[in-house]
Amino acid sequence: MAQRLIVIGGDAAGMSAASQARRRRDRANLEIVVFERGHFTSYSACGIPYWISGLVPNPEALIARDPETFRTTFAMDVRMRHEVTAIDLERREVVARDLDGGGEVRERFDDLMYATGAVPVKPPWADTDAGGVFGMQTLDDGAALREWLDGDPKPRRAVVVGGGYIGVEIAEALFERGLSVTLVEATEQPMAKVDGDMAELVADAMRGLGITIRTGLRVTGLEQQNGRVSAVVTAEGPMPADVVVLGLGVRPNAALAEAAGFPIGPTGGIRVDRRMRVPGRPGIWAAGDCVETLHRVSGMPVHVPLGTHANKQGRTAGINIGGGYATFTGVIGTAVTKVCDLEVGRTGLREQEAAEAGFEFVSVVVESTNRAGYYPGARPMTVKLIAERPSGRLLGAQIVGWSEAAKRIDTLAVALWNGMTVDDMTSLDLGYAPPYAPVWDPVLIAARKAVDALDR
Repeated sequence: MAQRLIVIGGDAAGMSAASQARRRRDRANLEIVVFERGHFTSYSACGIPYWISGLVPNPEALIARDPETFRTTFAMDVRMRHEVTAIDLERREVVARDLDGGGEVRERFDDLMYATGAVPVKPPWADTDAGGVFGMQTLDDGAALREWLDGDPKPRRAVVVGGGYIGVEIAEALFERGLSVTLVEATEQPMAKVDGDMAELVADAMRGLGITIRTGLRVTGLEQQNGRVSAVVTAEGPMPADVVVLGLGVRPNAALAEAAGFPIGPTGGIRVDRRMRVPGRPGIWAAGDCVETLHRVSGMPVHVPLGTHANKQGRTAGINIGGGYATFTGVIGTAVTKVCDLEVGRTGLREQEAAEAGFEFVSVVVESTNRAGYYPGARPMTVKLIAERPSGRLLGAQIVGWSEAAKRIDTLAVALWNGMTVDDMTSLDLGYAPPYAPVWDPVLIAARKAVDALDR
């Protein structure tokens, strides 16, 4: 009798795991059943803002593989619009509800892949029946927002609550669609994943684009008229809005796992080992935005919800489920984004994170250009490095600049991953030509300044 793998969640981690398991075990040896509560499988959630803006023409462009491909090419039983509501570890069964047809099914498993992702942080005031209030986590969320933006009457005023990656990207997308956009952030800066001095560069670029930014201001409620949102309420009074998008971050979607007895870590994510196994639960695996993982620099458990990690973790789990051997060795939090033409990259620890982890450190900031200063199109670039004192080991880096800025963070991420010191980095043999870099690349200039700050 074939073993059965049940996968809960049909996006990056879940389908990566299912695909890898299938590559190693054919249908006669492994039956795969996938439950997905939404309308889509294997899509790029990171591309949703660009569909909202109109840069990406349709949602199909964001889908890597549709359910029918998984059914026919990968011999999987993919059940869309089915939400798993309970996991019985003793009987090794899951209970799922058909969201469209009604009814309930109970299915047995030998292995269980838990890949439910994350859910948007939703404050109590956002729990409303008023139309025009949206989270932004899944392609279904994006479709709902697009329908509202294309509806009648067309919204003219948008308020984005929260200034993280999603908030900043959605603010730009709505501005590109011609809406008047205000971004409200409760802290003193948007883009909390970079230090304040770097975040201010991002805020300046957004203001220059025409987006209003209100920091140090908390939304406390909503007003509505005729069943539609009409304003957000703050301590400084109501702020008119025809559409409100929540960009307050996400949390692990682990409630079902916790109810089933999975171990939950301090971040709220499911604890897993390096092979993506749930400790003490044989045959139970978890991956993606619902799990916590190890930060390779701080050594602490973290929840870093990124598609890159979800795909790698899912692949790791699938190889192991299929009988192979693979490990996921942690993260350093490398990420990039853009606001209009301004590019932002970060990796490793911010100053606050380095202090909380107990490091003594120096931080340096350098101003340079993306190309040789005399070459047409040269634009400013700011690089920040954080290095341990006295060893000089790189702890974190941030870059804000124009063309060719963000992907330079990859050089710094590789240095960080491999435990390099800023002394080591001053000798890196990086590519040079006037169209691509000054003769001293901004990364090398920053490394030299960090060495000086360490009193070498």
